[in-house]
Amino acid sequence: MQAVKKICVVGAGVMGHQIALCAAMAGYEAFCMDKDTAMLDKARKLVEDYLAGRVKKGRMEEEFAGQALARITFTSSLEEGAREADLVIESITEDLELKRQLFAELDRLTPPHAILVTNTSNFVSSKIASATSRPDKVCNLHFFNPPLVVKVVEVVKGPHVSEHTINQVMEISKSMDKIPILIKKEIEGFVVNRIMDAMMDEAAHLYDLGVASYEDIDLAIRHALGQPLGPFRLMDIIGIDLLYRARMNRYRETGNPAYKPSPAVVEKFVRGEWGRKTGKGFYEYQPGNNNGQP
Repeated sequence: MQAVKKICVVGAGVMGHQIALCAAMAGYEAFCMDKDTAMLDKARKLVEDYLAGRVKKGRMEEEFAGQALARITFTSSLEEGAREADLVIESITEDLELKRQLFAELDRLTPPHAILVTNTSNFVSSKIASATSRPDKVCNLHFFNPPLVVKVVEVVKGPHVSEHTINQVMEISKSMDKIPILIKKEIEGFVVNRIMDAMMDEAAHLYDLGVASYEDIDLAIRHALGQPLGPFRLMDIIGIDLLYRARMNRYRETGNPAYKPSPAVVEKFVRGEWGRKTGKGFYEYQPGNNNGQP
């Protein structure tokens, strides 16, 4: 196997900068790339604050934190991040055409041995791999939000992906202190999101019918089923805009009205009440309050 030393993460948003930090803490030289320099500045500060907070709480040695930070390069240049990368992790906007354009560019910029993975769970990699000359080295590596906390990742083996690629991605995931779950065939939403989506869809359906309030549905799921978060709180954390677009993409592809987003989700999307990221979703969020309590 080609030794993986450099990992480039494209997209410095909520997921991207955390994935880059996971890589840096695992000892990889990491590049966090985004064309938006304001986003990069925000990502850099979030990374610095996270490491400083861990040190302050006694959960991380100061030397380790300093070494991890030194291994991350924040850059607005895709070429700088990709030209020597052994692995590229894409974490950009959920737009298939944008992803295909990016992968075509990555195919041109990266070394021939580089593996190109997408963090999306909305699109299987076979829809992206054909934009490259190395489909056998393109797969899904799906992290969950927040990547710094959630251990599980999903590795998806499409029909175009080589065993060599899958083995490398599984091993890299383990080296980043993750628990990789192998998805043996391509299926929209993979495993975790399909199960989670079913719960959120039914919760939204019950709310739309007026059966119970979203607060009471969340309480029921938490205290009767032992879930750490209720489905409406979870929607707020994931981002109602992402859920809306994912449902609409699936509806357009299949024509099945069952995939349409619920009226409650549509209403929140139209109002721009997208959850924690906008300060309001089903719940209201104060700055710096991640739990969403008023």
